[in-house]
Amino acid sequence: MADKVYPMTLDGKAKLEEELENLKTVKRGEIIERIKVARSFGDLSENSEYESAKDEQAFVEGRITTIETMLRFAEIIDNNNVNNDEVSIGKTVTFIEMPDGEEEEYTIVGSAEADPFAGRISNDSPIAQALLGKKVDDVVAIATPGGDMQVKITKVEMI
Repeated sequence: MADKVYPMTLDGKAKLEEELENLKTVKRGEIIERIKVARSFGDLSENSEYESAKDEQAFVEGRITTIETMLRFAEIIDNNNVNNDEVSIGKTVTFIEMPDGEEEEYTIVGSAEADPFAGRISNDSPIAQALLGKKVDDVVAIATPGGDMQVKITKVEMI
């Protein structure tokens, strides 16, 4: 069975590598120290400090594993062979929602670096799926969980 590929920009890969380094070199040490201090309080069965530290340790170790997998199977996006006005991963697309003309802008990235609150949407999202491969001035129908919408692409630019 083929492993999942994680498309990402060079910037996204660098941020993941930075996060991984911080988790391994800083966070692990902090958590180990918290566990040591909590153990010194005595009875571990009713020690909320100890439980909290162990929970955080499990989360951090899980995140380390996830990031290592993403980096191992990372595929850096190369837009050199894509038209400048064509929507693809690693580009920012601006569109007008029709008919009211509300303008929205999103950067399409791989799932590993998606952050919808920062305007960075995954290439797997319904909006990105509908926009990928389209060009400036195309009118696109997008099926979203909140209902269908039509948009007109006004600008596509490299990030």
